[in-house]
Amino acid sequence: MASRSGIARRDLLFGLGAPLVAQPPSEPEIWFSCPMDPEIRSRGPARCSKCGMALVPAVARPEAYRLDLDVKPRSVPAGRPLRLTFRVRHPKTGELVRQFEEVHERLFHQFVVNHTLEFFAHEHPEIQRDGSFVLPLVLPAPGIYRLVSDFYPAGGTPQMLFKTLATRGYAVPFRPALLAPDLAEKTGANLTIGLRLEPALPFAGKQTRLRFRVHPADRLELFLGAWAHLLAVSDDWIDAVHAHPALAEGREDMQFNLIFPRARRYRVWIQAQRAGVVNTVAFTVPVARL
Repeated sequence: MASRSGIARRDLLFGLGAPLVAQPPSEPEIWFSCPMDPEIRSRGPARCSKCGMALVPAVARPEAYRLDLDVKPRSVPAGRPLRLTFRVRHPKTGELVRQFEEVHERLFHQFVVNHTLEFFAHEHPEIQRDGSFVLPLVLPAPGIYRLVSDFYPAGGTPQMLFKTLATRGYAVPFRPALLAPDLAEKTGANLTIGLRLEPALPFAGKQTRLRFRVHPADRLELFLGAWAHLLAVSDDWIDAVHAHPALAEGREDMQFNLIFPRARRYRVWIQAQRAGVVNTVAFTVPVARL
């Protein structure tokens, strides 16, 4: 998710005789890139062709911010209300960050999954006067939960940071989720979504096209500024990817281009909105070693 900047350079050229002297370096080029899709770049202000966000001046090196989490009650009961408070701290100074860039109509995207990858939630904590974010949440059943926090500190780079919660009394050691490959068509609240992979068996480190077909396609609407949102999480919780369509026009076909980092099985949730209703369905994609 980190943005990158391009800096022009001239290499030393060698001919048949003496080397040609390299020219003095030119002034650094200022590139603009998308906070969510950094491969989309421009030499000037523009809009991302994938997700529609405004491109921002690229940042040369991403830095990981610190995320503090306070949970009340601390005992973390299952099935009862919790209050989660997130505080983002600057990586160098440790100071509380108070300013954030809006990403897809929100300042903070919070994903929650459980250890079996059967539970999924996409929430949006509310910012407070001091810059912290508060989220009321109910964890539906005993277990271990992974919190995937997605936000963009002003002046920094987009962040995806992780926290883990275990409900009170749950002492079973964490194990990777037992996921069987599942590409069957799924039925949401008011539509169905099918999935086709190209290649049919994805390889780690190589691009995979996830082609979704939505039916019915009438009355599809933008959901948080995109035609769909996708979260992919590996069965061992190590990898997580939040993405938006590379190709989508509000019609029945949507395409995501993903690079799965490792040979694992990934639970993939896609969210699309039709007639004011958000549909969430899940698939399991097996990824092989190249």
